[in-house]
Amino acid sequence: MTEAPSVADALEAVGVVVFERGWLSANNTLIRGDGPMALVDSGYCSHAHQTLSLVDSALGDARLDLLLNTHLHSDHCGGNAALQETYPKLVTLIPPGQADNVANWDPVALTYAPTGQKCPPFCHQGLLLPGEELQLGSWRWEIHGAKGHDPHSIILFQPDHRVLISADALWQNGFGVVFPELEGQAAFEEVGETLDLIEGLNPRTVIPGHGSVFQDVGPAITRARSRLDQFIRAPEKHHRHAIKVLIKFRLLEWQTIERGELLIWARNTPYLSNSMPINSDQEQKEWLHRLLTELERSHALRLEGNLVVNA
Repeated sequence: MTEAPSVADALEAVGVVVFERGWLSANNTLIRGDGPMALVDSGYCSHAHQTLSLVDSALGDARLDLLLNTHLHSDHCGGNAALQETYPKLVTLIPPGQADNVANWDPVALTYAPTGQKCPPFCHQGLLLPGEELQLGSWRWEIHGAKGHDPHSIILFQPDHRVLISADALWQNGFGVVFPELEGQAAFEEVGETLDLIEGLNPRTVIPGHGSVFQDVGPAITRARSRLDQFIRAPEKHHRHAIKVLIKFRLLEWQTIERGELLIWARNTPYLSNSMPINSDQEQKEWLHRLLTELERSHALRLEGNLVVNA
């Protein structure tokens, strides 16, 4: 019986280098080989300098030909503008659903304003159409739609070596916040459909949007389905989880912020303000305090007097 290749061997076989980033920036996947050199996802804008350094070091004398975004959340495409400026001949490909909003740059439709996040404007030259294939490095990669976390997200699969770039559709322990649900759009079923799709592809190695590359794919899908079932039974649990994720994400960039400033940001961020009490200033402060206390209890931050500190 032939032993399955290790993570390192599997990535080497398809010419892949993974830059595992922290949770503020999504992982970046550089694909090298005889065909176009490609980078999948570019991280958050505040980490753009680090992204450029990682890409330049890995490329050596080679040229970066393609930039692909699995979806257009700010932690996956925030480095696009910097990469486009550095590599003027770079061709950027995005999923089709938000193409008009990118071309006309609409930060509300692109969710940057509703989530209180930043993303410098960028342009695109082509689309990643589900059902098609794309030459990346030395191999052909399949493009698959992956609704749920984001209605326009795609994932990339290399069938010869069974390597999947899963973005936020599947992590080793779950999946990304189901953002359509925060806007009142039912999407939990689509999360399940995407998990079914991934199971059908039968990947051996998964490069997630966040966290380490992994190969225990079956158990990871089981864990994701269990988490999804919890959210389906208690949607309010998912909603509260999502709000805390948004606070933690911004804290990763700020590192430290005064409670009053955090409250002002929350009031001006629709995904949070829509969940706030509207009766009084005091009730809003208590609402935020409860969220921060829960985040502190899970060791996501520290409360030091009037300061909220990333942990």
